[in-house]
Amino acid sequence: MVSMSNSPAPVAASTGVLTQDELKTLVGRAALDYVVRGQWVGVGTGSTVNKFIEALGSIRHEIPGAVSSSVASTERLRALGIEVRDANEVERLAVYIDGADEIDGKGYMVKGGGAALTREKIVAAQSDHFVCIADASKRVQSLGVFPIPVEVIPMASARIIRQFAAMGGQAAIRMAGANPLVTDNGQYLLDVKGLVIADPLGFETEVSQWPGVITVGVFAFQRANICLLGSDKGVETLHF
Repeated sequence: MVSMSNSPAPVAASTGVLTQDELKTLVGRAALDYVVRGQWVGVGTGSTVNKFIEALGSIRHEIPGAVSSSVASTERLRALGIEVRDANEVERLAVYIDGADEIDGKGYMVKGGGAALTREKIVAAQSDHFVCIADASKRVQSLGVFPIPVEVIPMASARIIRQFAAMGGQAAIRMAGANPLVTDNGQYLLDVKGLVIADPLGFETEVSQWPGVITVGVFAFQRANICLLGSDKGVETLHF
């Protein structure tokens, strides 16, 4: 079990319909209950995590610091006075807090909309527990509604696109304006549409072995232990 702290209670939902931004704030604050005081915390990437980072600033003096999954999150953490260490400098993390583009009923996720999937898997693997924070729209029956991100070495991108086509998927290089988006690791991202992932563990295993694939955005081996799911009714806690 995740150690609970004496942090502020999760924010209660209002009686009206909450915007998606308000739902992100709701779960971002609720995640403070899973931060173990006195322990390093793993911090993910994305708009929902940004709300958690804002909340984390309120208890920055109660933790030694964080290990971040992206340059963007590192900058936000440091701007709030939170020390950020490289993953190699911290042996273990009590908990990793991150969002998801999709999450199913077993805690399997699709991640990588924020282009940080490789570092997210690294930090997740270093953590005792993975707490996913998301709004209710991210809950799905089967993964694949959201395009599946795959980080690849550029010289392999065309071949990997053909391999996904053979599986029935349509893969395309993610662009940043007129040029391919380049990750923090200096690589390209493919976004794959048209696949329904009935076997997340099998899919992650197979695609990860393709030459040129760095990381596939299906998080099955590093799935969530807990999901804090925000809705107009408040925060629903799912255990996997």
